[in-house]
This record gives sequence, C-alpha cells and structure tokens, in this order.
Amino acid sequence: MINGKTVLAIIPARSGSKGLPGKNIRTMCGKPLIGWTIDKAKKSRYLDVVLVTTDSQEIADVARHHGAVAPFLRPSDLASDSASTYDVVRHTLEYYRETDEREFDFIVLLEPTSPLREDDDIDRMLEMLDARTNEFDAIVSVGEISEHPSIMKRLVGDRMEPFCPELAQTTRRQDNAPAYFPFGVAYIAKTRTLLEENTFYTRRCTYFPIKRYQNYEIDDIYDFLCVENVMKHEWGLT
Repeated sequence: MINGKTVLAIIPARSGSKGLPGKNIRTMCGKPLIGWTIDKAKKSRYLDVVLVTTDSQEIADVARHHGAVAPFLRPSDLASDSASTYDVVRHTLEYYRETDEREFDFIVLLEPTSPLREDDDIDRMLEMLDARTNEFDAIVSVGEISEHPSIMKRLVGDRMEPFCPELAQTTRRQDNAPAYFPFGVAYIAKTRTLLEENTFYTRRCTYFPIKRYQNYEIDDIYDFLCVENVMKHEWGLT
C-alpha cells in the first residue's frame, strides 16, 4: 500500500513459449527465471499482493516456492498466443472481486522475461506515479535504444527500403534524437484508468528511465544467454 492506496502486482507466465520453451522456469544463474522477478517484487515496500497468473501447475508451484501467490490456473483461452495482457489482468481482477470482494488502486505488471530490475525500481516508479497522480495515470519503464527507427529497413520483394521513410535517413546514432523502447521492468497504472482505456500506455502516461544494462527482454535462447551473462557481470553472480 502506498499512501492508503492498494497495489496488486501481476506476473504473467504462461507455459506455451515458442521462442524458448519452458523459459519462465528455466534456470538462470541458479534460480528459475521467474524467481528473479518474484524476488524483486518481494523487496517492495508497497506491493500488497504479488500474484503469478499461469496456465501451468509446474510454474504455479515454482511461483509459490519463491513467495508469490498463484491462487488459480489461467483458463486455456487466456493462455493462447492471441490472449492479450489486458484480458489476463481483467481475469485476475475479476477473481479478487468475486472471491474476496477485493479491489486494488494500482496494477503493477512485471514481466518475468525482463529480470534485470534493481531493488528499488518498482517502488521508485510507484512513488513517481503517486506523487503526480493529478497529472498521470500510468508509468512505463523505458530504455534508450541504439537501433534507431531512422536506420531500420524493410524488405519489399528484392528491394530494401527505409522502414520509416518519414524520418531523416541517417546512419549515425548521434545524428538522431534519442529513441526509447518500453522494456518490461514494470508497467504501472491506476486500475480504473487501465480498465477504461485497456492499455498501460494511457493518454496520461509518464516514463521511468532504466539503465543500459537493463535493456533486454528474453524471447529466445540468445536473449537468455545475454541476460545471464549481464547478471554475472553486473551482479557478480556465477
């Protein structure tokens, strides 16, 4: 709870990953991948509930072992490739509303595929949003990227064309205004606004800049290997 407002953290972890099967419980530096996200969430001073929503009993068991709650298994229609994050969030809120008659003021989405969080990232983001609650309804973590949109290309038949032809076509990053990507350290929104707009990128959304070493999301084995080595380098792990 932060200033009398309740906070629910949701960690989505379905079993059906095509890019890297079983990635959410694959061992990274001696711990299941999802365990890193749960452990950082448990360090928060403000999270009232840290919940893992999954369709897998194995993932649920691992989540409970690391201190999260996993009170239900997600129905199959919410574990498909077409299921949206917002459907999963709504399902979780409906569970608490129907089971415990419980409501939350803030929703914190923590993706297990972005484990490179610092201990205070979640709380700093909540404090920023709460302090400017009259101006903003959401906050998203972002990292500056070097693969600038003006340099990216699209393939059209045998031709290569600019992906964003409306941008000045440059080849040096320093010639462009900084570009940012929303890496999944945390997405936080007021519950009411999230349900109304169906997105964490609300009309009144602010940002939280993360460090360069946090600019990773795990989709395949190469991402996994990169993040594992970043952990070893930054955190002194083996």
